[in-house]
Amino acid sequence: MVELLRTDSNNSDFVSLVAALDADLALRDGDDHAFYAQYNSIENLNHCVIAYDNGKAVGCGAIKSFENNKVEVKRMYTLPECRGKGIATKILVSLEQWAAELGYDSTVLETGKRQPEAINLYLKNGYVITDNYGQYIGVENSVCFEKHL
Repeated sequence: MVELLRTDSNNSDFVSLVAALDADLALRDGDDHAFYAQYNSIENLNHCVIAYDNGKAVGCGAIKSFENNKVEVKRMYTLPECRGKGIATKILVSLEQWAAELGYDSTVLETGKRQPEAINLYLKNGYVITDNYGQYIGVENSVCFEKHL
């Protein structure tokens, strides 16, 4: 049974999952990894969700304030052996609910074109592709999304 925990970026399970995410992204992004890594610090993330399956940490995600009434979804990851079970959707929905509770009315996020499963996750959950924002403007490998809550 999958259970979700709201926490912050000091949680050791969150730190471990993000380390696995970064290792995966380093392989996928290749030479572009250093560019993306500079924007993915987990310091001071106060709104993180961890998914546990039978007590084992299997996935995570976070939100952080972006601009006006928007939050940015960050650090979404599910262990490879646990994919296809709806865990990422549960995490994403939980993050969206938390954002709404905090008074935000939309979410934005960026993912890479070399992450088709992530792109499919966001499209399946009602996100729409938008123009690249902020540091991702002009970045060929980036795909940006937005969803109104």
